[in-house]
Amino acid sequence: MKIIKIILSFFAAALMISQSYAQNFNDALRLSRPGLQSSARALGMGNSFTAVADDYSAVYFNPAGLGLIKRFEISGSVNYNSYSNDVSFFENSLNAKRTNFEFNQLGIVMPMPTIKGSWVLAFGYNRSKDFNRTLEFSGFNPSGNSMIQDITGVVNDEIPLTNSIGLAYEIRDSENNYIRDTSLINGMLNQSGMIKREGSINNWSAAASVEISKGLFIGGTFSIISGNFKSISDFYEDDTRDVYSSAVQLDPADSRTAGFESFYMNDVIDWNLNGWDFKLGLLYQFNKKARFGFNIKFPTYYTVEEIYSYKAESQFATGTIFEISEITDLIEYQIKTPFELSAGISSKLLFGIVSGEVKIIDYKQMEFTDGLGRQYRIDKNSEIEDLFRTTLNFNVGAEIRVPVLPIRGRVGFIYNQSPYLDDPSKFDRKYFTLGAGMILGHKVSVDVAYIHGWWQNYGDNYSFNVSRTFQDVSVDKLIFSISSRI
Repeated sequence: MKIIKIILSFFAAALMISQSYAQNFNDALRLSRPGLQSSARALGMGNSFTAVADDYSAVYFNPAGLGLIKRFEISGSVNYNSYSNDVSFFENSLNAKRTNFEFNQLGIVMPMPTIKGSWVLAFGYNRSKDFNRTLEFSGFNPSGNSMIQDITGVVNDEIPLTNSIGLAYEIRDSENNYIRDTSLINGMLNQSGMIKREGSINNWSAAASVEISKGLFIGGTFSIISGNFKSISDFYEDDTRDVYSSAVQLDPADSRTAGFESFYMNDVIDWNLNGWDFKLGLLYQFNKKARFGFNIKFPTYYTVEEIYSYKAESQFATGTIFEISEITDLIEYQIKTPFELSAGISSKLLFGIVSGEVKIIDYKQMEFTDGLGRQYRIDKNSEIEDLFRTTLNFNVGAEIRVPVLPIRGRVGFIYNQSPYLDDPSKFDRKYFTLGAGMILGHKVSVDVAYIHGWWQNYGDNYSFNVSRTFQDVSVDKLIFSISSRI
């Protein structure tokens, strides 16, 4: 997603404090964009698994594939994640990095006794999405603009935000009638900041597959979803070049506002999530040499419980520090994600398996369905219609057998198109994957996979293209899985 819109959505809550709502299309996108949920085997093959789907991870890629499993299976996975962001801001560069280690999958598969065909059940847990992200920037903005100017006049509890911390004042006419708010700040400040995000989405799933005709399987997965998301944003403006000396008093009526030194704003968004979704899959196995898979992920319905808080602070050469803060009441609203349609093909060759698939997601289908007020929902859903598009995502992968040895090597590639309308390809997310597996005693499988992803982005701290960060993002993930079939 474009950080320009994400950053603006975070600061929008602070910049539009007089309004009841600050939610926008980025909240819908955050929940709608697929994660990299996977086992080590599937990830090693570039998540090109819709037409392979012959282990527990079929629950998420194509539940119909569970019907291929003939023995009881139990599996689990852990992974290590690294997110790195190289940011260029007014000719200054900073790197920020976040890492985390997590348990991400546990599942069981149970083939049931049948006279003909197959009937297979599966249950388990999967951490389907990781929200851990970071961004840091710092640089001198030589232009005549600032966050202070941008938010001057924004009302907080009937008192303009910048006025309440000594950065602006009212202009009135000779009869003491209010005209406008103004600030003597006119840019030329060092700007810096940091955004940290954390959280995850967790799926508790039950799935089943039935062979309805020889080689033709149908399956479904129902998931109860829980999760959390937290964003902490810090923004600073400092007079590092003494442009606003002690001779400049920002509020003519308050001598404490002489000699502006710094401005700081912090805002925090805290979510608790719950919801549900359903997947329906088909898989056809032709002569045990080729498989064709199709999967529909129906819209996920999320309920978001949100608490928003902010703090703003200013400091002056007089030693005075002004501060204001607020925590909003809990609000609740609902978001519906788009349909996801996946189709794939895999073929068993002499040396192993090759597979490929495409996934179609129409992000225009994202929708605020309840809460926030009817007109607000209409406006936000209209923005979604205007800003987003249908994406076509590609996954390819291969699993190669090592002769004589019970070892498999894997390689894959993932291409996820940006959901924003008219985005160039440099904003598309690309991932290269490698993996390996070993079968021990015909019962235990140990697998490992590595993924490296990269894309570009940019962000505006306020307004448009006046305080912009340019970003090169890279992600690395290492996942380890173990499974046993009895």
